[in-house]
Amino acid sequence: MTQWLKKIHKWLGLLIGLQLLLWMASGFMMSLLDAEKVRGREFRVPPAPRAAWPSQALPLSQALNAVQDESQSVSTGWLGREPVYRLTTDQGVRLISALRGTEIVLDGALAQRLAQASYRGPGQAGPAELQPPSLETRAHEGKVWRVPFSDGDDTTVYLSQHGDVLEHRNSTWRLFDFFWMLHIMDYTGRKDFNNPLVVSAAVGGLWLALSGIWLLFTSFRLADFIPRRLRASKSLQVLSSDGSRLRTLRVASGDTVFVAMGKQGLQLPSNCGGGQSCGLCEVKVCGNVPAATPADRAQLSLAKLRDGHRLACNLPVTSDLEIEVLGGVELWSQHGARVVSVNALSPTLREVVLLPDERADAAYRPGSYIQVIVPAYQMSEAQIELPEAHRAAWAAWRLPSSWGNSAPLRRSYSLSAPVEQIDGRISLLVRFLHGPADASHHPPGKGSSYMYGLKPGDRIQYAGPFGDFALHQGRREKVFIGGGAGMAPLRAMIRSLLEGGAKERVHFWYGARTQADAPYVEEMQALATRFGNFSWHLVLSGDAAQPAGAGDRLPRALVHDAVREQLLQSHANLAACEFYLCGPPAMLSATRKMLRKLGVADTQVSFDDFKI
Repeated sequence: MTQWLKKIHKWLGLLIGLQLLLWMASGFMMSLLDAEKVRGREFRVPPAPRAAWPSQALPLSQALNAVQDESQSVSTGWLGREPVYRLTTDQGVRLISALRGTEIVLDGALAQRLAQASYRGPGQAGPAELQPPSLETRAHEGKVWRVPFSDGDDTTVYLSQHGDVLEHRNSTWRLFDFFWMLHIMDYTGRKDFNNPLVVSAAVGGLWLALSGIWLLFTSFRLADFIPRRLRASKSLQVLSSDGSRLRTLRVASGDTVFVAMGKQGLQLPSNCGGGQSCGLCEVKVCGNVPAATPADRAQLSLAKLRDGHRLACNLPVTSDLEIEVLGGVELWSQHGARVVSVNALSPTLREVVLLPDERADAAYRPGSYIQVIVPAYQMSEAQIELPEAHRAAWAAWRLPSSWGNSAPLRRSYSLSAPVEQIDGRISLLVRFLHGPADASHHPPGKGSSYMYGLKPGDRIQYAGPFGDFALHQGRREKVFIGGGAGMAPLRAMIRSLLEGGAKERVHFWYGARTQADAPYVEEMQALATRFGNFSWHLVLSGDAAQPAGAGDRLPRALVHDAVREQLLQSHANLAACEFYLCGPPAMLSATRKMLRKLGVADTQVSFDDFKI
């Protein structure tokens, strides 16, 4: 529940926050506008003192003789400077001159003269038009006379059908009215303070406050308020995945496993720093397994939860505890490496090859990843070497003049080639996170910026290898589906299979926006030519609206749609296949849903979501 509450709180908070900005901005703008202009008083003639009813006015009975219809009510008034009787009949209001006893018909010419008499500005009156009610006369019912004036404020005078001047509207009032609409959230009538949108925003704000209080309290543990020296000491046994004991730690009761190990220099993998959002700090609890939390369920599969796996950053040590960790001593070991080469494959993808101080061995299997230790740094775009063909794309991102990283952090990168095939070196495929395309001067990713700034000869530190994304034993038909930087682990797996003599069918479907965004295309085509059991399919999503060029038969679709239509729907036996997925979160989610709809069991699907 808490995980869903966080998501709802985040998105509702964004909506309410935007509305608060609108309320504040619209209120501020309304306060800047001239109140006299908003009220329409700038060019309006002040009302004259009420004149006495003329003694020479005809008796009411004589005025009634001018009207054949039966009158329901009678009142006196003035039409300009002429006294009139207003008679309400079944046909509407009729005006009778109190001096002449004749009916006055309010036509366009008279409406224009009455409007001109109420106006003292520099403009000239235009022709009067009788028109239905509008937003500018929303406080009045029925048709009105509209008389425009040719001044700099676009003044318009509105009169009722019986000659009363109703409103003076101008451009300042119209601007005020727009901000007023935003302020009260009545986007149709612009006068309802209690419209459903305002009520909903108020209820949402109340819920946001209450849920924020709840999340505030659930984000703390009682142990956070008790000094460590006053807390009981507990034993934390750290085991490797084969059951051998790695470390025995004495930790303060109430600390999470992630914090407790970090305080003693044992850093579990993490991209979020213990924020329960990346899932890299996964451990297996031995013995009495605590109930899974919403964060555990969000990051770990049901099978792993049943097997006792939990997130270390969400696992408090309240009693003596034994845990198994993947990676063994690599968790707290750091390695050095020298950058051998940096190859720009596309504007957003770059291959970085490292030569470790100690030759990479079988532990660096295809599908595993290392965690590069990103130091504090300051850099600019000028420090990144760009091929001429990529400069236009980089210019469109409008990066800031400089950016940096204030404290060391770790970032995970999958191996993009089997180490034994590249003489014990480590090949990484790095995707440059440049931020939203429509956001000017948005700082790029801290890890990818550091990796893009590397040059041959530079030295880096890393931990690992880690990860459980790996090829299964057996000779089942294999379908690889990827996109973006997901090329890295899938490429390593495929090269390992093919060079290792695999005879089963191997398919690789890779999605990219454009052909220029796809790395290793020639290499994959060469492998498909060399190995008869391997097929390579590039699918372009960004070119879907563009016609194919001469000789270009590449599919234009999303990669999961293409593989479903061209391979899986007509496949004779999907139950005999294994699926390996890696790529952006949206692509990964859509592909997994597609496979479930086709009846593919989750046990047949292995994936790496880069924990993002």
